[in-house]
Amino acid sequence: MRFIIVSGMSGAGKSTALHMLEDMGFFCVDNLPVELLPNFGQIAYDRKVDVNQVAVTVDVRSGEQLEGLSEQLDVLCELGIRYEILFLDAEDRVLVKRYKETRRTHPLAKEGRVESGIAREREVVSFIAKQADYVIDTSALLTRELKQELEKIYIKEDSYSNFIVTFLSFGFKYGIPPDTDLVFDVRFLPNPYYDPELRSMTGDDVPVQDYVLKCPEAHIFLDKLEDMLRFLIPHYQDEGKYHLVVGIGCTGGKHRSVTMANAIYKRMEKLPYSVRMEHRDITNDSLRKSK
Repeated sequence: MRFIIVSGMSGAGKSTALHMLEDMGFFCVDNLPVELLPNFGQIAYDRKVDVNQVAVTVDVRSGEQLEGLSEQLDVLCELGIRYEILFLDAEDRVLVKRYKETRRTHPLAKEGRVESGIAREREVVSFIAKQADYVIDTSALLTRELKQELEKIYIKEDSYSNFIVTFLSFGFKYGIPPDTDLVFDVRFLPNPYYDPELRSMTGDDVPVQDYVLKCPEAHIFLDKLEDMLRFLIPHYQDEGKYHLVVGIGCTGGKHRSVTMANAIYKRMEKLPYSVRMEHRDITNDSLRKSK
């Protein structure tokens, strides 16, 4: 029996995650009253229901009952019921944006500002985050990427790190992505744009990669970047950070930045973290020309 308790910040994707778990074969219950948690767990473990994977959502909608969650978790342990906690989180600015887009009311800000409700909720659920087996920061995750993270944990059962590194290539002429934590400028490298045979290609194409990576400075940069990230990531984790976005930019975000993002991704993907890659502006040049 796999018993998952899904919790986290409102607007971080708990409902979406629950639906995904349901698609994976879990019997799912949303907003289960905290006091019913041991009884429900006992029923599931005694196989009084024909399921072997259960997921329940417990969050601030429970009101004051949520304060008793730790006590109910202790009861689960006394009953011999093994459980896992999945905590969904997101940055405050992202949560505010999501609430404004959906025009929903935050459960702790019915008569006040969304920002105040988020701050209060973060205090209330902090003890759950500390006990969580898995923490997923959805700030920069697409829906399909959240599904991939859940599949890693609950289907493939891969070793999973609560820390996600995203390498994001971009073009400076389109602006620096606002969600980047670290920004690196690779415009010091030779530009394939000035080679007519390479201009229409991208950093995903081998000829462009060969052109950029033949420069010795490209490998020196990659060595230094990898070394710095290996140093920084454990410290970010110690500070409670779950997601690091590393922006790598060139002029148009099509050749050099894509090549270097691909290269550092290959170096880092075998480390014990979840590593993602995104090329924000790789098609912008062709889109502008088609207009």
